[in-house]
This record gives sequence, C-alpha cells and structure tokens, in this order.
Amino acid sequence: MKTILSAILMVVFSIGIQAQSRLENAKKQAAENNELILLNFSGSDWCIPCIKLHKNIIETEDFKKLETENVIVYINADFPRNKKNQLSPDLKKENASLADQYNPKGLFPYTLLLSPEGKILKSWEGLPSENVLAFSKEIRDIKDHQKQ
Repeated sequence: MKTILSAILMVVFSIGIQAQSRLENAKKQAAENNELILLNFSGSDWCIPCIKLHKNIIETEDFKKLETENVIVYINADFPRNKKNQLSPDLKKENASLADQYNPKGLFPYTLLLSPEGKILKSWEGLPSENVLAFSKEIRDIKDHQKQ
C-alpha cells in the first residue's frame, strides 16, 4: 500500500512540476535578462478576437522586437477546440494550470504582463484597443518604470 501511495504522489508531484515548466523557465529567463513575461490566453481556432489579436499584434514584426530586444518573454496558453489543432496532453495540462492560476474566469483573449516573479503588472481583457505600436509602447513603458 505504501508503494502505491508513493507512486501516486510521485506522479502527482511530477505533473505539478511539468505543468509549470514554461512559466518557471520564463521567470528564470526574465530574471536573468531583466525582462517581463507576457502571458496570453487564446482560443486559436474558435475565438475571433483571439485570432485578430495574434494576426494584428502578436505575429507582427513590431511585437516580435519586444522578444528579440529582451523586453518580454512570451507565453501563449492556447485552448483550441478543433481536433486537428489539439495540443499534447502535457501542454494541455500546463495551459490548464496556467489558467487556474491566472485566468480563473476563463476569459478569451486575456493577456497579462507579469514581473519576473509572476506578479500581474497589467492585464488586457479581450482584444486590446491599441494598435501594435501603442501596445508595444505600453509594455516598454511599464518595463522602463519597473527599472526605477
């Protein structure tokens, strides 16, 4: 009986570690490079505002500069519905864990700017009203304010 209980606890513990690996890696990278974390919850194949957010902001060169210039570490927690777009079981668990922690209301799209410690600095419910340049500038301004 102890062996079974130990095995169950090990599995639960290992799932908990796996479930936070992207966030933990992002926290580590953000701390090392003085970056912030941008966490986006999306439904990539069913949520029209999510699709617009990715097309008009996240997939643009101006947004990608935030990553290449060490302003942010980007994490997308996607919840696709179509069978052909399904994620691996591990990634599904990780996204569910991120949603439990940061998006308990299940909003889509929902974007959070986090400190390297995981503290929420800013959130956007739905499609941001700003264009990509204003959105990027707001993130840069928050990062610059964090340095002070």
